[in-house]
Amino acid sequence: MAELAARHGLTVSGARPSLPEYTRRLWGRRHFVMAFATARLTAQYSQAKLGQIWQIMTPLLNATVYYFVFGVLLHTKDGVTDFVPFLVTGVFVWTFTSSSVMAGTRSLTSNLGLVRALHFPRATLPVSYALQQLQQLLFSMAVLSVILVCFGQLPRASWLLALPALLLQSVFNTGLAMVMARLASATPDITQLMPFVLRTWMYVSGVMWSIGHVLHNNDLPHLALVALECNPAAVYIDLMRFALIDSFTAAQLPPHVWLVAVGWALLAGVGGFIYFWQAEETYGRG
Repeated sequence: MAELAARHGLTVSGARPSLPEYTRRLWGRRHFVMAFATARLTAQYSQAKLGQIWQIMTPLLNATVYYFVFGVLLHTKDGVTDFVPFLVTGVFVWTFTSSSVMAGTRSLTSNLGLVRALHFPRATLPVSYALQQLQQLLFSMAVLSVILVCFGQLPRASWLLALPALLLQSVFNTGLAMVMARLASATPDITQLMPFVLRTWMYVSGVMWSIGHVLHNNDLPHLALVALECNPAAVYIDLMRFALIDSFTAAQLPPHVWLVAVGWALLAGVGGFIYFWQAEETYGRG
């Protein structure tokens, strides 16, 4: 029967295409990806009275809590110039990554009916979810800009560096979302574990405190120092702070930061896409 099917050009339903063909099919559905992401963003807060305002209020409320707990009670603001812009920028950039990871984790398990009913590149789902988080961040960036201006950070040429920084972070987040989508599809319990993993990752990413102070004021093992410096979340946060905050722009950004940012984006983006594609035939089964 297999020989007969092959002779007449029949293939297995849902069989995984080659990587180039899979990429072509995914690109062919780019309009669906954009429309799906936009529809989800619009519907996300449709039941709340404040609606889309919560896109901005959530990271702002988190930043307020972190300011009082870490900045005031634990004194992490000591020695950090422009602490409020420092903190708010870190929270907004970190929220982009953490939300993308959580969204990617749920992208397949929350759409099993769609996955089982239709044939399409499954990567469209985690990519759409990651794009939704990017759209949400772009709304938040307008508010972040107002906050920065209120605290004396006036627009300047270095703000343009935020664009390549966000592009690299978006590629990284999308790749990580695809990795988590595949893992959660095979092991749904990962969805329950991820908030604890992300909270731990946040605490070591310099969102509420300066990694530079830790590196200079603590006698940590060499591997721990390297891990802090190359932590992808911290790298993308540093790039945004360097672009937007005067006191960071005046300081010399270590030359490795942009290289590490590009490396993480390529590793997660390309590696995550291939890793997701390899299990294309398994999604929606079981």
